[in-house]
Amino acid sequence: MQKLGLSQTLQQKLSPQQIQFIKLLQVPTAELEGRIEEEIELNPALEEGESEEPEETYAEEPEPLEEEPTGQDEIDIKDYLRDDDYAGYKTYDGGSGDDDDEREMPIPMATSLHETLLTQLGFLGLDDRETAIGKQLIGSIEGDGYIRRDLEAIVNDLAFSQSIETSLGEVEELLKKIQTFDPAGIAARNLQECLLLQLERMDDGQDVDVIVAKRILAECYEEFTKKHYAKIQKKLDLDDEEYIKDAIELIVRLNPKPGGESTSGMAKNQYVIPDFILTNNNGKLELALNSRNAPELRISRSYTEMFHAYDKGDKKDKKLKEAVTFVKQKLDAAKWFIDAIKQRQQTLLRTMRAIVDFQYEYFLDGDETKLRPMILKDIAQIINMDISTVSRVASSKTVQTDFGTFPLKYFFSEGIATDSGEEVSSREVKQIIKDLIEGEDKNKPFSDDKLEDLLNQKGYNIARRTVAKYREQLNIPVARLRKEL
Repeated sequence: MQKLGLSQTLQQKLSPQQIQFIKLLQVPTAELEGRIEEEIELNPALEEGESEEPEETYAEEPEPLEEEPTGQDEIDIKDYLRDDDYAGYKTYDGGSGDDDDEREMPIPMATSLHETLLTQLGFLGLDDRETAIGKQLIGSIEGDGYIRRDLEAIVNDLAFSQSIETSLGEVEELLKKIQTFDPAGIAARNLQECLLLQLERMDDGQDVDVIVAKRILAECYEEFTKKHYAKIQKKLDLDDEEYIKDAIELIVRLNPKPGGESTSGMAKNQYVIPDFILTNNNGKLELALNSRNAPELRISRSYTEMFHAYDKGDKKDKKLKEAVTFVKQKLDAAKWFIDAIKQRQQTLLRTMRAIVDFQYEYFLDGDETKLRPMILKDIAQIINMDISTVSRVASSKTVQTDFGTFPLKYFFSEGIATDSGEEVSSREVKQIIKDLIEGEDKNKPFSDDKLEDLLNQKGYNIARRTVAKYREQLNIPVARLRKEL
């Protein structure tokens, strides 16, 4: 038997304007200029440039954003003829306004890995068909320089997407040619092939280290990955242990990620544009919001002047009223966008100031052992905002300090209890693990159990599985792989 009933539920829905603000909040400084230019193209009522009016100042706590009004029958002209409707809006940077702050951050252009490889492909003198196959192979190369897609799948891709019938052998022949491109080791299918490709470039038939290194990788790769040096020496029938040692030293100097090398080695340096700049001025921390990529914004004067014409014209003219309604919607959107940019900056500053205050001792000198346990909820409670807002700021922003540039999420960490009942940051524990491993005897590296014992002796209550987790997060291999000759 079916029944009808009523039920009440609470459901939170975000308005389109709230969603737009969330997206603006996530945009880093380096991309904000592009986002503003996009808005200016879409909305002719929004302009970029200096205003003749005095620059407005804004309170530390901005008013909540209001949703953009939709069309209304009556239009109040006075709402659009106030000076501040077209006064210049210069993004607030929280700093002193020195000339240095007005300089543009350097954003050099870089040639991508794929562009570099396609240029080299053009030097081979291939026909159109071979070029298409080569481009398909280059397009399959990942950012670190490897081709992980199966070659048979690439053969199928060529057949279905480009109607090119080819064979596995033909694709492999073209792959070998691409593997001769720079950087050395490019287009390898696995690490073993990548390292061997680099050794091939060094091989003149006389260098003993290169010859032994190639034999190690070709004949004893599994033993090499497990650092079973005695087995390698026996398998290769080498009397002198120095041959093995020198060859392995050569191998570990090779580049395991040739794709990454191409970006940094074949292009100009890339700069991270920080969202915040934190300086230590004689023991006093000063925070500024980097706003160099946010141009001045204002409401279009010509659009507001249209309302003067409407005020003097015939209010009953239907076409004129429709035109003014359209203009009003554009002005509403422009005003909202300027307010959204303003609130974005205030939200960023409030969040970063709270982080700086919470981790003040750390920011004085950058000593990781001074980092306090801090989670998103801690900052959300301080600034009286939702945890999701703090998360969006922390996940996409960076801060420049006197000791480096860091993503904000770097300063968040869980707590570890000590014998004294205090809580210390997991970052502090990781630093101690790192220091212990750096100081260990590489002939007898510390196991995770031993690291657990050493940490417990120092008063940190930590389990072996947690030690293993932190070691992996530090990209430090297990003890067996840290062993050296």
